[in-house]
Amino acid sequence: MSRDPVSSDLEELEARTLYILREAFAEIRPLAMLWSIGKDSTALLWMVRKAFFGRVPFPMVQLDTGMELPEVYEFRDAMARDWNLDLQVVDCPPEEVMDPTLPPGGRAAARKTEGLKALLRTHGYKGIFLGIRRDEQSMRAKERVFSPRGEDGAWNFKDQPAEFWDQYKTEVPEGAHLRIHPLLHWTELDIWRYTRQEGIPIVPLYLARDGMRYRSLGEKNITVPIPSTAATIDEIIAELETSRTPERAGRTMDHESEDAFERLRRSGYM
Repeated sequence: MSRDPVSSDLEELEARTLYILREAFAEIRPLAMLWSIGKDSTALLWMVRKAFFGRVPFPMVQLDTGMELPEVYEFRDAMARDWNLDLQVVDCPPEEVMDPTLPPGGRAAARKTEGLKALLRTHGYKGIFLGIRRDEQSMRAKERVFSPRGEDGAWNFKDQPAEFWDQYKTEVPEGAHLRIHPLLHWTELDIWRYTRQEGIPIVPLYLARDGMRYRSLGEKNITVPIPSTAATIDEIIAELETSRTPERAGRTMDHESEDAFERLRRSGYM
C-alpha cells in the first residue's frame, strides 16, 4: 500500500527536529526554550514533549512586553497548566530605552532582544531553542541550526559554521551561547499540516472572524490581522496553497525600512 506523501514528508520533518532536540540536550547545558505562544513555537513545544516522552526537561521562557493580545495570555496560562510547564515570564525593558535610530516598530520589537539578554545574564543559559523557519524572512534564511552568538548576543551572519549531513557544531565558546533552530527546514504550510495532523492546540486568533485573521501572531502594537475567510485549519491550508501574500504582511516593523529587520537580527533579535 502506498503511503500518503504529505504524511510521509511530515514524518521526515518531525524526525529531523527530534534529532536536533536530542542532540542539543545531550551536548549543551543549561538549556531553555523561547515560547512566543504562536503556531511555530507551540508546534516545536509539541515535538519537545514527543522527544522526551511527554515531559519538557528545560524551562519555557516567554519574553513579555505586556502587549500581547488577551487570547495569547489565556492560551499561555492554559497550556502551561495542562502540560505542566516550567514557565519563566521575563518582563522586557521599556521602549523608551531602545535604540532611538530604529523606526517605531523596530524599537518595539527590540524590547524582546533586551529581555533575552537580561535572561542570559541572569541564568547563564548556553543554549536557547527557538521556533523560527527559513521561509519566514530573508534574513532568517541565512541562519544555521546551531547558531553561535557573541557575549552581547550579536549575530555575524557572514561568519557561521558549515552544517553538512546533519553534522552540527555544538561547542559553546566562553561567554557565548548557541541559538538552536529545530524548525529551520519547515515551511509555514508544513506547520499547519502538522498542526492539523497532530491536533495541536492554537491561539484562536489564527482563525478568521468577520473576514480577518492573524497569520503571523505578534504583539498588538506592531501586528495587524489580514483579510481572510479561513475559519478552520483546513481552510488555512487551502488558503496558503494558493496565496501569494507574504506571511509577515501584518508585521509593521517589516515594512518600515529596507534594513530594519536586518539591523534587529544582527543585534540579537530572534
